[in-house]
Amino acid sequence: MGRYFGTDGVRGLANGDLTPELALAVAGAAARVLIGHDPSHRPLAVIGRDPRASGEMLEAAVVAGLASAGADVLRVGVLPTPAVAFLTAEFGADLGVVLSASHNPMPDNGIKLFARGGHKLPDVIETEIETLVDAGPLTGRPTGEAIGRVHDADDADERYLAHLLRAVPQRLDGLRVVVDCSHGAASHVAPEAYRRAGATVIALAAEPDGININDGVGSSHIESLAKRVVAEGADLGIAHDGDADRCLAVDHTGAEVDGDQILAVLALAMRERSALRSDTVVATVMSNLGFKLAMEREGLSFVQTAVGDRYVLEAMKEHGYALGGEQSGHVIILDHATTGDGTLTGLLLAARVAQSGRTLRDLASVMERLPQVLINVPDVDRSRVSTSAELATAVADAERELGSTGRVLLRPSGTEPLVRVMVEAADIDHARSVAGRLADAVKSALG
Repeated sequence: MGRYFGTDGVRGLANGDLTPELALAVAGAAARVLIGHDPSHRPLAVIGRDPRASGEMLEAAVVAGLASAGADVLRVGVLPTPAVAFLTAEFGADLGVVLSASHNPMPDNGIKLFARGGHKLPDVIETEIETLVDAGPLTGRPTGEAIGRVHDADDADERYLAHLLRAVPQRLDGLRVVVDCSHGAASHVAPEAYRRAGATVIALAAEPDGININDGVGSSHIESLAKRVVAEGADLGIAHDGDADRCLAVDHTGAEVDGDQILAVLALAMRERSALRSDTVVATVMSNLGFKLAMEREGLSFVQTAVGDRYVLEAMKEHGYALGGEQSGHVIILDHATTGDGTLTGLLLAARVAQSGRTLRDLASVMERLPQVLINVPDVDRSRVSTSAELATAVADAERELGSTGRVLLRPSGTEPLVRVMVEAADIDHARSVAGRLADAVKSALG
């Protein structure tokens, strides 16, 4: 059986790995699995995309696949991934589809699916869809008036903007904000959301042409935002990726504020509003040790998960927690979203600055980022990371050396034959030294 779904949907080189034929097959299979084959029910699917040129082609294929399975299709146009998740619930749709490769370069594209209510699919459903794709063209397709119809939702962006503004606890009047939209899906709605919330907005990389998405801009290239914030004398800057499901920031001096720091700032703000359920934040094993130490110092609990926003979300839903996220800037505020929403995160961060009267630099200082060194060790047997006695001894020695002010993490890549070695320490040179020795140990034990 083919494995089409990765950690975040189906993704690959558009018209190479991800062809219109595959897009049509995935859409038809998803409709059959998620919607079923009930003639008495007229299903509805919502589809949106980022502005990549290949999205136009793939959208046509996905719409055809959905309609041929008997689903009516509501096109919402170019909007962020979290907007499509919200609109899937807002329109009472049975299925949501996003065409985007997030922060990947322009030639790539992807298909992300949402079930009813705008929720990401569990692994078992993805496997069912893959099985149906491999089985070939669907049989028993509807004909005549039972074929799905296609419509455009002209008010989709206004619905999403209204949803965002309802979630903002404090107007942003008086704030000057630079928003880097990565020439992506949020190029219209993100600057507009900040403006309607009261901020003076300078939009950066907000002129998508289908080709320039993520090209030296956005959350993966935050340097241009930092320079613009300083040049404009802005209070803060917000950076999104191509589909705006993540948010990073810079303070008024141009210093980066990463996902861990954003989580820390929002956690304290939500606790003040009695919105942080169980006084608990969910984050991944890649979160900086400084985040964990800050939360402990502030009397908050910290639940750790595997890497990936889907695992953060699973822990939040299982235990009813309100806030979670990743160092990369995927932040989930479960009272207002079913997935990471970069624009919502940025609005709440700016609202905290406005409400507190403090600079973002001051707010982010609640945690001190410990120096973190990451080394990728290629061409090793990643499957033996947890079973190698030699490697276990090396890790134990490193942990004793670092003590309570450092941390070691060895993580096999999910897609490549390599092992990631991450070391945190109070001193960057110490972290580099320990990481280098552990990388050598990985080569020796697993090479």
